[in-house]
Amino acid sequence: MLDGSGTKTKVRYCGAVDVGGTKLSSALFTADGQMFHKNKIPIDRSAPDKPAHQIKDIIQRMERKAHAENGVISTVGIAIPGVVFHGEGLVWAPNIPGWDHLPLGRMLNDMVHLPIVLDSDRSAYVLGEQWKGAARNKKDVVFLAVGTGIGAGILVDGRLCRGCQDIAGAVGWFALDTRYRDEYSRMGCFEAEASGDSVARRAIRLLKTGESSILKGMADGDIEKITAELVVQAYQKGDILARNILETTGRFLAMGIANIISILNPEIVVLGGGLFQSGELLLESVRKEYKKWAQPLAAQKVRIELSSLGEDAGLFGAGKLAWDIC
Repeated sequence: MLDGSGTKTKVRYCGAVDVGGTKLSSALFTADGQMFHKNKIPIDRSAPDKPAHQIKDIIQRMERKAHAENGVISTVGIAIPGVVFHGEGLVWAPNIPGWDHLPLGRMLNDMVHLPIVLDSDRSAYVLGEQWKGAARNKKDVVFLAVGTGIGAGILVDGRLCRGCQDIAGAVGWFALDTRYRDEYSRMGCFEAEASGDSVARRAIRLLKTGESSILKGMADGDIEKITAELVVQAYQKGDILARNILETTGRFLAMGIANIISILNPEIVVLGGGLFQSGELLLESVRKEYKKWAQPLAAQKVRIELSSLGEDAGLFGAGKLAWDIC
């Protein structure tokens, strides 16, 4: 592209980094949401500062990629798997050793010369889906991430809802059962009953009581190795216990989603995370059950859809975070 003087103008990009418990994903984005040079590397968890140095290296590599195409990076958005305390510039990510109120923002500002914006992964997910995914052009949106844990990214009238301590969206702590169990104190009732890990725990607990299932054989006789993925595979093979486990999980998911709908009255709830990689399996159960629990008018209006961006939702959201401050 040439400017008025005939000089070739530089293409503007924003960088995006999605930090996970096991990986670091990155990409460049144009202002209209086109993604370039997507990359993924394992995260170095050997010391708290190691991922920060990896992020610095990623940003420098993205700058070189942009420069090679006559481009320039304006800002970098970074999605964190936990809580970003915006007032203090600190991050808390329980799956990364040592990231307990870590001053990541200051550390990165000391390492790179570009503007950096940090936010939680759940905020990134909902922004990504609104920008280029299933919630495109919607203003009142909830992204429910269901994997190892459960969390929600929330848009109200197009603005991120973070809460007074940046903890809004910790829906895994919904109380959905009066029969209190000790594990609720560690992760919350909703997460304990409806996350990916809960599917595996429920299977192990039932098998220890003598329930019959092909799951034990699929785990080579070691039921402690059973995962949510194995339960889904067993269901697809017609296993009755696996079907019952997923139906129970689906009911808890429907109850939690109903609470979200009644509280926030969103236009759309987007479902993502590892547990929904099975596609329509749990979506059908949720759609069948949630209206029993939700406020009727809100339930009639809302749409419930699977993420259309999949594992890239966090990257798109980090890119949008960056472009929003340019």
